[in-house]
Amino acid sequence: MKSNKVSTAASPFLAVAVFLLLCGIAAAQSDQIKGVINGRSGATMTVQTQGSENVTVVLTDSTQVVEPEGAFRKKHFSMTALVPGLSVEVKGSYNAQNQLVANTVTFHGSDLKTAQDIQAGLTPAEQQIQQDQKHMQAQEQQIQQQQAQLQAQQQVSAEHAAELAANKAAIEAANKRFGELGDYNILGEVTVLFGNDKVIVEDQYKPQLLKLAQQAKGITAYIIQVKGYASKVGSAALNEKLSTERAENVTAFLEQQGQIPLTNILAPGAMGTSRQVAPDTTAEGQADNRRVVVRILQNKGIAGT
Repeated sequence: MKSNKVSTAASPFLAVAVFLLLCGIAAAQSDQIKGVINGRSGATMTVQTQGSENVTVVLTDSTQVVEPEGAFRKKHFSMTALVPGLSVEVKGSYNAQNQLVANTVTFHGSDLKTAQDIQAGLTPAEQQIQQDQKHMQAQEQQIQQQQAQLQAQQQVSAEHAAELAANKAAIEAANKRFGELGDYNILGEVTVLFGNDKVIVEDQYKPQLLKLAQQAKGITAYIIQVKGYASKVGSAALNEKLSTERAENVTAFLEQQGQIPLTNILAPGAMGTSRQVAPDTTAEGQADNRRVVVRILQNKGIAGT
């Protein structure tokens, strides 16, 4: 009888211990972070969290890349959408190397468009930054003049200085995001040309793409970058569609025929008519602008340069 009483008294403590253990296991099985992608190397990427901590995220074949489209709907993307500058939320679990193995990566469509524009290096955005920098320099000169001439207005000068610091911080942050692609060395490149209104990869370029894929496989932590372009003939919407399909078809060929995993392909999507390499006033120039540029990239930190 005494033994049964002891066992009965211990049961509540045992139940609490089991509950705490299960809670600990559940917590260990699921982690999530929010931040901005600031690098891709092979099947991994780094995310700078809101606390300025860099977290290494491992992408696997089972990782889902999604965009919410309402309370119960999600739009799925390939891993090529995960580009530097994209704000993401990553859910998964940490491995023995303290790397977050991603189960899902979630982002919003507006953030993807912003990141793609940064990748494309669109001229209007660059001009805006230059204008902001000139405006900042003008503000600096104005503040210096005010400090020299109006020592009595210290409070006004302090307010101008605070505004200047905020503007400078915003410009430095934008410049940092534009400079992400400068962290990579270009180790190989192939340009694929397309006929007018054509999106299918012609046979003459396939050996070049296969050779590039073979070269990439011998490089540590390589990334394949695919950029599709169009000539300015036709509407902007049509050129956007053509450049998208051209980039997607080249990406599919590299994956299926070149055996390049999607985790190693970085595709910013359609570049439209940006960065024309030849005048569109001639047929030859138009042909040169209907292209997809494929590059092998390697992070300079890995290369030691």
